[in-house]
Amino acid sequence: MSQTKQAGTTRKPRRRFIKPDTYDFGLLFVVLTLVLFGVVMIFSASYYSTMTSEAFDNDMFYYLKRQGMWAVLGIIGMIVCMNIPYQFWKRFAFLFYMASNFLLLILPFVGKNVKGQTRWIEIGPIQFQPSEFSKVAVILYLSLYVVNHRKELGNLAGFVRALMILGIPVVLIAMTNFSTALLLLMVGVTILFIASPRIWYFVAGFAAVVPFAALMVALPKFRYRLGRIQTWLDPWSSPLDGGFQIIQGLYAVASGGLFGVGLGQSRQKTFIPEAHNDIIFAIICEELGLIGAGLVIVLFAVLVWRGIRIALNAKDSYAMLVATGITATIAFQSLINIGVVTNTIPNTGQPLPFISYGGTALVFTLGMMGMLLNISRYPKE
Repeated sequence: MSQTKQAGTTRKPRRRFIKPDTYDFGLLFVVLTLVLFGVVMIFSASYYSTMTSEAFDNDMFYYLKRQGMWAVLGIIGMIVCMNIPYQFWKRFAFLFYMASNFLLLILPFVGKNVKGQTRWIEIGPIQFQPSEFSKVAVILYLSLYVVNHRKELGNLAGFVRALMILGIPVVLIAMTNFSTALLLLMVGVTILFIASPRIWYFVAGFAAVVPFAALMVALPKFRYRLGRIQTWLDPWSSPLDGGFQIIQGLYAVASGGLFGVGLGQSRQKTFIPEAHNDIIFAIICEELGLIGAGLVIVLFAVLVWRGIRIALNAKDSYAMLVATGITATIAFQSLINIGVVTNTIPNTGQPLPFISYGGTALVFTLGMMGMLLNISRYPKE
């Protein structure tokens, strides 16, 4: 009887509560806030120039409509990427890498020349920059290669092979867009630095990159880059030429004060060429002041923090490296843009992520955010 009673009172094992997979909604909120803010600021920075120009049919909403369309397409792409498991991209990482290199290789021959720069490929009504596609492709494939050959990174030959995977697109991009090539190099080196057990490789690599960078400045074909450095050091040496944009941008930053002159009330946007593009942070400083510009920087800081957190909690090494590459892209690009606007570094022509005008950059950046959000659904157990 005691055995029967004991058997009847045997407790059933407790069912563990398993938390369902969820996205990092904090990151999602920051991304959507930046995109919406970017659309508003593009309109604020561009409406005067478009409403007073027959080239835009005096349409004050010209850039607003276009950026709004790209924002919608980019958000749709982000939602799609959010729901595709990150492991799916492993199958296409090498294909994307080879396709991006092919597009970069043919770019000088078939690309569209815009204001002296051949950075776009035009297919019917679609115009895009292969360098934006290359950012995604390199992050996906370099991360996969590192995971599959991690032991080989401990010897010089294996490390050089990984460096060549990064170096090929960097060199191809540098032929038409040095600043984007530098950004991609920084992102790729960040991935390799995290994965490699040998720090001295990076010291030696830095020593090798310095002469290459000097060559890219000293060659007669690229002599204009030396002029950019000289203008950066003393923009008032050519106030009507190379230093004009820097000076007008600094005027905008300084005139904003603490609270700014008010949204849409910028005066410097009538002087700054294409104020809705790379220099838009100066308009933010003028219209919203130190407080508004500081809040934008805080949003980017929160985005980078969430990205680092996702990388640290990623389920496996591949997810961790991809998340690192995506986060590093946003971090470096925003730092470069803000540094240029404040004349902290030489002018390199990098757009401010989510905010500067540009359809290709916005769509691919939002696609990467979708990948990062998907990785956030699969934390470590």
